[in-house]
Amino acid sequence: MSSPARRLVIKFGSGILTRPGTAALDESQFARLTQAIAILRQQGHEVIVVTSGAVAAGLQPLGFAKRPEATSVLQACAAVGQTRLMNKYATLLGACGLHVGQLLVTHGDFADPGRRQNFRNTLTSLLERGNVIPIINENDSVATEELRFGDNDTLSAGLAVIARADLLILFTSVDGLLPPGESEKIVETVPDIQEVLAFARDEKGEYSVGGMASKLRAVERAVTAGVETIIANGRRPEQIPDLVAGGGIGTRFLPGGRA
Repeated sequence: MSSPARRLVIKFGSGILTRPGTAALDESQFARLTQAIAILRQQGHEVIVVTSGAVAAGLQPLGFAKRPEATSVLQACAAVGQTRLMNKYATLLGACGLHVGQLLVTHGDFADPGRRQNFRNTLTSLLERGNVIPIINENDSVATEELRFGDNDTLSAGLAVIARADLLILFTSVDGLLPPGESEKIVETVPDIQEVLAFARDEKGEYSVGGMASKLRAVERAVTAGVETIIANGRRPEQIPDLVAGGGIGTRFLPGGRA
């Protein structure tokens, strides 16, 4: 299955990058995710990755068995974990002939017109190289919003809009959006995001802070700006190319109420 080359924003949360129930980075998961990214580049797609996981990656080196509560301690974990996180991406993507371009941002970078344009220019320059994957995280060592609330969900939506992406994929630990009272059959297509905003319960993991409600708020922002968005299971990384091509298992949100 193939599709025209597109600009993609793909978001990996902490719960997808760590071993289930632990704060340890999942080596095999990283290998599968980066392989999927390499396949997308081979197909001609421009790929922008939004990653969480810096805090989780910093817990063990600083001696924490579980996620601390204090913001300053979380920021210290992020400062230590960010280098470990990026090293994983750089090593695995490097084996595929790709380079990593790290961009650490805050919501203020998107709110200020001058900084927003500078960011867009840098992002465009990286994508034009062809063999560079921009990998973006909130600068958790100085910013706090995503630390407390969204696990980079809202950041991903804002980025997708600024980057003029064709598709945003938000990965979670389930196959997609489940209607109330349903435990297995996901909603496959949502023409109007307003119809499903009440579905979500804001459940979060021990090592991640984003829940389905956070993702739906991000979806609302993206589709309102015209960016098609998918929520899918990040534990199925082999299906990422299929999702981009219009298949795969997940919930697809159409932009602008388009049927």
